[in-house]
Amino acid sequence: MFYLAPLIMKAHIIDIINQTIFDADIIIRSGKIEQLKKLSQPLPKDAPYAMPGFVDSHIHIESSLLTPEHFAPLAVRQGTIACVCDPHEIANVMGVAGIDFMIENAKRVRFHFHFGAPSCVPATPFETSGAKLNATIVAELLKRDDIYGLAEVMNVPGVLNHDPDLMGKLEAAHNEGKPIDGHAPGVTGNDILHYIKEDITTDHECTTLDEARERITMGMKILIREGSAACDFEHLAPLLGESDNMIMFCTDDKYADELREGHINQLVRRSLAKGYPLWNVLNAACLTPVKHYHLNHGLLREGDNADFIIVDNLHDFNILHTFINGCEVFNKQQGVVSAIYVDNPIPVGPLPNNFHASHFTPDDIIVTPPHADAQMKVIVAHEGSLYTQCQLVKPLVVNNQVVPDIENDILKLVVIDRYTQCHPQVAFIHGFGLKQGAIASTIAHDCHNIIALGCSDQDIITAINKLVQSEGGLCVCHQQSCIELPLPIAGLMSNEPPHEVARLHQLLKAQAASQGCRFAAPFMTLSFMCLPVIPELKLSDQGLFDGVKFNFTSLFE
Repeated sequence: MFYLAPLIMKAHIIDIINQTIFDADIIIRSGKIEQLKKLSQPLPKDAPYAMPGFVDSHIHIESSLLTPEHFAPLAVRQGTIACVCDPHEIANVMGVAGIDFMIENAKRVRFHFHFGAPSCVPATPFETSGAKLNATIVAELLKRDDIYGLAEVMNVPGVLNHDPDLMGKLEAAHNEGKPIDGHAPGVTGNDILHYIKEDITTDHECTTLDEARERITMGMKILIREGSAACDFEHLAPLLGESDNMIMFCTDDKYADELREGHINQLVRRSLAKGYPLWNVLNAACLTPVKHYHLNHGLLREGDNADFIIVDNLHDFNILHTFINGCEVFNKQQGVVSAIYVDNPIPVGPLPNNFHASHFTPDDIIVTPPHADAQMKVIVAHEGSLYTQCQLVKPLVVNNQVVPDIENDILKLVVIDRYTQCHPQVAFIHGFGLKQGAIASTIAHDCHNIIALGCSDQDIITAINKLVQSEGGLCVCHQQSCIELPLPIAGLMSNEPPHEVARLHQLLKAQAASQGCRFAAPFMTLSFMCLPVIPELKLSDQGLFDGVKFNFTSLFE
């Protein structure tokens, strides 16, 4: 839907490429910037500013709990016009069929989704996934025009040890001339050098300046991540004053209710409030992702697609209008407008899923100590971090069973393969602070099995069985009472509109907090407690995993 007559708007033009600001009429015709006609008289200082839209340089759309068509209306409110997306989550559940679902669903809205080919499905052999994407399948994906490149390479040991299948995927990306994204938490020295030599060009897992600076000196671009669970901005923001063309912003994983409050625009405001140069900040938010990933949307130049935003000033960056392909998709006075939805969209088909687990009983998660003096390894989780530590403790034993030690915040953690009927794996975790009940999720990175933690075996099993019945979701339970957010699409996403998903998720967080949970994003943090590629100690559906030694370990010593 294009305007029949030219659309003309007056604004201060933010020319990021040439790092200048000038006043002009923006003349839009047939979805393009036909002309930026400089004005002979300057506009008032309080006139609005036009600029390229924001780009999230790495996100898993599934982690918003929304489909692409429901994600886009939240994003354009915040001035985001594009996302570099890794459909890794749904690919672990559904394989290529899941990737195709995301791409087709994204076509229902005017928004620039750029999907990659997941490089590690499964990420490691240490957990059970619903699908496998080998080098042959990934090579075929990379030949497609709707695939931007090879998404985050999580299997660092596979790169360093030249795993044949993984090397085949890297070679396929090289052959297609497409970028390769990285994921190398804690890797330094010769190991990171060898990793980067495989033309792996980005990393969003840095948590310290030293780690990031080392990568930059080797030519790798750093994505400053600020998501719902992993929050690295405060640690990495000084990079904006040092290496402006080597920095991008991303969220990685961000829930719908938090997207309603802000997206990349929040990081722009925070960066400017810290005193970092305007052009460095806007390079990270708008320009560097477009150049690095060879994205096909406009940068507010004559002849470009008319993809841009209008903001009120250069301090608050409040979004007044968002345009995509010449269509106004957001207007501050009207909200998201109907033009965001394409004409004659692809019909919605059956909701994809892959779920085969059955019901469980409390007897399935009993833990007995090997001897009276046994020490138990406990996973220590932290607010705002995906890393954990291992702590040795004396377990609380009642009737020869190890039970949650609520007074010392040591809760039982359970992970179950949802693709077959398997016995649960059990460990213990510190940090969540839950005092009663249980929480559970089928979002459990990266293979998305069932994960639950709680204060009693009965509450944990109640929560697990609730999700088995629904074939996917999030829930908080206490004494047979449960609040649930069903996720019928691959056990990862809702088919409800974003405001309803946001409402239910806020309700779940509030309920978890009322039961003692101290984490701001309990489900996001929980979802990473079974991801073996991030150290130090995690629990997969196959057992307790040491992410430093990269092998399974015993619960007791």
